[in-house]
Amino acid sequence: MSFTVAIVGRPNVGKSTLFNRLVGKKLALVDDTPGVTRDRRPGDAKLIDLRFTIIDTAGLEQSGPETLQGRMWAQTEEAIDEADLTLFVVDAKFGLTPADKTLAEMLRRGGKPVVLVANKSEARGSDGGFYDAYTLGLGEPCPISAEHGQGMIDLRDAIVAAIGEDVAFPKEDDFDEAETDVVIRRGENDEDDEEEEEPVYDETKPLRVAIIGRPNAGKSTLINRYLGEDRLLTGPEAGITRDSISVEWDWRGRTIKMFDTAGMRRKARVIEKLEKLSVADSLRSIRFAETVVIVFDSTIPFEKQDLQLVDLVIREGRAAVLAFNKWDLVEDPQAFLADLREKTERLLPQARGIRAVPMSGQSGYGLDRLMQSIVDTDKIWNRRISTAKLNKWLDAQVTQHPPPAVSGRRLRLKYMTQVKARPPAFMVSCTRPEAIPESYTRYLVNNLRKDFDMPGVPIRVHYRGSDNPFESKAKKKR
Repeated sequence: MSFTVAIVGRPNVGKSTLFNRLVGKKLALVDDTPGVTRDRRPGDAKLIDLRFTIIDTAGLEQSGPETLQGRMWAQTEEAIDEADLTLFVVDAKFGLTPADKTLAEMLRRGGKPVVLVANKSEARGSDGGFYDAYTLGLGEPCPISAEHGQGMIDLRDAIVAAIGEDVAFPKEDDFDEAETDVVIRRGENDEDDEEEEEPVYDETKPLRVAIIGRPNAGKSTLINRYLGEDRLLTGPEAGITRDSISVEWDWRGRTIKMFDTAGMRRKARVIEKLEKLSVADSLRSIRFAETVVIVFDSTIPFEKQDLQLVDLVIREGRAAVLAFNKWDLVEDPQAFLADLREKTERLLPQARGIRAVPMSGQSGYGLDRLMQSIVDTDKIWNRRISTAKLNKWLDAQVTQHPPPAVSGRRLRLKYMTQVKARPPAFMVSCTRPEAIPESYTRYLVNNLRKDFDMPGVPIRVHYRGSDNPFESKAKKKR
């Protein structure tokens, strides 16, 4: 990307709507409630022929630095410092407020290029607010409608005029576009690559990791500790994170893309529309991740919601790792750890052997061990087993424990192969697949975990009936 643009303004002026318009996706949560956005969110923007990085920010609210609003504004100030250009958004329909004038004064003192954007200019009675924007001393306002996409050409021209054509259209753009095309083509073929056998695990491939858990479990603090900076908003208040924010960093030479998600409470307690949107965004992050870390609060572990989150991740087919956060608050670590291991095996039988790591995002204890567990689990999640080994294994399992007879007829398991990885899925050719009991499937899955060293990842076993060329003739005789 050629340059970086930060979107700033007071709450509820349409910053996130404009952000979604420029990135072409509904990445940021949008609601009529003021102050929805809290963390700064970057994205790749496209505006006519411009390509740049856009940063959505929290709205300015006058408050002390120790308050939540003060910490939110500190995140916005970092975005302004990082950006080459600022889009200052005002509400033309509502008009100017003292907060708008305060922010305009701060931007003037900053000395960086500013484009004044009068949003909601399509509304009736917005002319007064539009002309009042001239009084801010930031030049001619650009009238737009972020919701309806009006005025985007004027916004493009204003950005080019403010930042200069040399910055807006660097000569390296041609090379960047070529590289982007290569990335897109690879992305389109990802599904085909997953269907091919990959006996060797790629240690250099970027890894997507989602961090989930109940509110106030310490998810954002954990990611900040990995990054070595206060990138995500944290604090003692529960439910600070609303959007799912992705950040990238390197661990031992490998790119890790982590998704911070909103805390998920029990479904019965999620009543407000905004919280429902946040939870839906978190669920979407789980589906797009490869490995999911479920963060437990060690002071109150194994709440019902914790177990439901683990079950959700397993049903989605993701690789799962448990992180017992706030370990520095545990009084007797050795006895507590033994108790956690016993409860993990007993309460999570569907994820037998799942890796559980004690750690502390506040002090940094156990973070390297947690990252190693994430990589090891991802290796298992990508594992493929040769057909020859599987059929030799299947013969041994059937000999040791034959499938039961149903309606006086013995079930025969003839052939087994792995049809896919991510997660590992196997197909068994057999007679009367609909009659295979669930208990026998669990027997096969548990022994697959033990014999092929695949703990903690979801394993799928499907059955397929063998083709009988005489089946149709038998039906005709009846």
